[in-house]
Amino acid sequence: PMPPARKPSLPSLHPLLLPIDRRGASFTTSHDLAAAVGIMVSSAILFALLASTCSAFAPSTNMLDLVSISNTAQRHRQHAFSSNLSMMAADGPKYKKVFVAGGTRGVGRAVINELISSGSQVVALVRGDEAAAELSAVEGVTVARGDAFDYKSVEGAMDGCDAAVTTMGQGTDAVEDGKRVDYVGNNNVIEAAGILGVTRVVLVTSIGCGSSKEAAPPTVFEVLKDVLAAKERAENVLIKYYTNMNWTIIRPGGLKSEPATGTAILTEHSLAIGSIHREDVANLVVKALNSDKTERKILSAVDPEISSAANAEASSVDAFVLA
Repeated sequence: PMPPARKPSLPSLHPLLLPIDRRGASFTTSHDLAAAVGIMVSSAILFALLASTCSAFAPSTNMLDLVSISNTAQRHRQHAFSSNLSMMAADGPKYKKVFVAGGTRGVGRAVINELISSGSQVVALVRGDEAAAELSAVEGVTVARGDAFDYKSVEGAMDGCDAAVTTMGQGTDAVEDGKRVDYVGNNNVIEAAGILGVTRVVLVTSIGCGSSKEAAPPTVFEVLKDVLAAKERAENVLIKYYTNMNWTIIRPGGLKSEPATGTAILTEHSLAIGSIHREDVANLVVKALNSDKTERKILSAVDPEISSAANAEASSVDAFVLA
């Protein structure tokens, strides 16, 4: 018997180029092939007309080039946008909202000025009415009424901040019940920072605390021994119990209330001694706050350019590099 007649083979066409019937099957007859070829020719003519139209607007640019230029332009726009964001981040403050305790006078008040100048917002813990009114008038400062001896006041004021600075000190003033803000108040700030997750803390104490005890002249140390002991207790809490916190301790020398000189330095030299203006301390505090190199550092602050009998050591110490 004769084998069944085979249908003549058709040239191979890509499935996407074959027309599809209503049942979803590809046509394979010569009539259907002719129809497919006709569609392909029509498509080619249409593409040529489109290309010709585009060339009328861009004579030297074909369709692929137009797509390439469009993609390149988009990449440039994205790069420029990313660069602008990076510049904005670099120009802005490292810590946007900083809690300050001790900001009603002295070094703390100057710290608030420095923070505002750098672009940070400040939350200042204030007890007295007069100080509250004065600070409320400063743009960028939010006054939180409270007492540093009251832990809940401190915690409530600090909540929402991303850094804390405390410059609290009571000097040689008489104290009630033996409580000094140098320890109790500063300890409340440290504890609240730990509870709230505020991991960046700068504590301002004094030369004569801890490892710098030998730097203080004996007569000065004797007068300030109770103050220095209280400040040192606060330092020890920070050092020993808050090991996961990014803290910095700054110990200024003898404080003067005069305009900044701009020549004051921070140093790791534990025997450094000398005087320093309060405004210069504040400037160094804010620089240390924003520096990546001051984590868990204890630094003395002195001004080598201020001459005094006690300043001989200060002129010979190396400055700590913050940048």
